[in-house]
Amino acid sequence: MAGVVIIILVLVIAIPVGFLMTMSVVAGVLGWSVEDEVDVTYAGTEDYALAYPEA
Repeated sequence: MAGVVIIILVLVIAIPVGFLMTMSVVAGVLGWSVEDEVDVTYAGTEDYALAYPEA
């Protein structure tokens, strides 16, 4: 009976939480890696002015 409870806890809690934590790290790395290219591409446009109003 304890084995069933452990398997259910892993399937319901551990796997989804691990997946969400991993995807947040992937999103952060992706955003950091493409930031410079996007800034160069959109420099001088209205989109850039909206994203960086102090610039």
